[in-house]
Amino acid sequence: MIHRRFSVFFLSPDPTTPPNNLQVLRKFAFQVSWTTKEILYRLDVEWPNRPEYFTGTTFCVAIDSLSGLVYVAQRGDNIPKVLVFTEDGYFLRSWNYTVDTPHGIFAASTLHEQSVWITDVGSGSYGHTIKKYNSFGDLVQVLGTPGKKGTGLTPLQFDNPAELYVDDTGDIYIVDGDGGLNNRLIKLSQDFMILWLHGERGTGPAKFNIPHSVTVDSAGRVWVADRGNKRIQVFDKDTGEWLGAWNNCFTEEGPSSVRFTPDGKYVIVAQLNLSRVLLVAAPPVGSIGNCSVINTIQLADQVLPHLVDVSGKTGAIYVAEIGAKQVQKYVPVEGYFPSFTHS
Repeated sequence: MIHRRFSVFFLSPDPTTPPNNLQVLRKFAFQVSWTTKEILYRLDVEWPNRPEYFTGTTFCVAIDSLSGLVYVAQRGDNIPKVLVFTEDGYFLRSWNYTVDTPHGIFAASTLHEQSVWITDVGSGSYGHTIKKYNSFGDLVQVLGTPGKKGTGLTPLQFDNPAELYVDDTGDIYIVDGDGGLNNRLIKLSQDFMILWLHGERGTGPAKFNIPHSVTVDSAGRVWVADRGNKRIQVFDKDTGEWLGAWNNCFTEEGPSSVRFTPDGKYVIVAQLNLSRVLLVAAPPVGSIGNCSVINTIQLADQVLPHLVDVSGKTGAIYVAEIGAKQVQKYVPVEGYFPSFTHS
């Protein structure tokens, strides 16, 4: 086993002092311990170029690989709720329109449209909804009943919707229930009709306790981070059939986020309170099997990785950290992922 530790300290200007004085705003000991046979990812200490734009609690991050954009949603008073960066780390713009309390975010762009979806868990007039925006923050679509939580399906209501995933066909997968009334996985068509759902609280197959994150792999399987039950559940994307579950990797704490690397070989899993990110071997088509951890990125205490996303172009992992109040980028080590590493 290899254990390597290093610290990263970000310096950024304190707005209350002259520009030529630098203050340490985030003196977090980012002691990243790698426990694996090989190191597969390294921290990009230069991303973003100006971390002082993180002015709130960074809950989620989404990568638009087609356009090379990174969207970060943060919470706080009198701050921009959505920040837009390039994958190279340059800040482009921010917006705040109709965003109350963001929890999850997803970028679903095509050649003809740049779309950003946000799950909003606020108690204000825009809360308990899932909203679609364009890249500049113009509101395009609202799902749910703004400002009113509920369990209804006609009309569709949410209570603390955690996250969503939009596949290449435009179908939408929603995990609704970050500690609210609902514990549901819902699949909607691109015209927002319910195709199937699982919606009961419990510990058995296809039941949930805080479904917190959702993704879809290239084999047509839907993966749900069932955080309160300390497991990941897997479903068939077309029928909703339960295919299996992983729980052997999560005895200490349940998963808070789940994503795949672009080559489909690894599942990226965040564990919030353990401040840990796992790289897990993805199972072959037709089998779920058991969870097998290949690589562990151990962050410092109280960094608290909440939700992650992965660049489909470079394979970089972006981690939204609610404790450190920033997003960090991990890039593949040259040679280990030849299908998507870039110089």
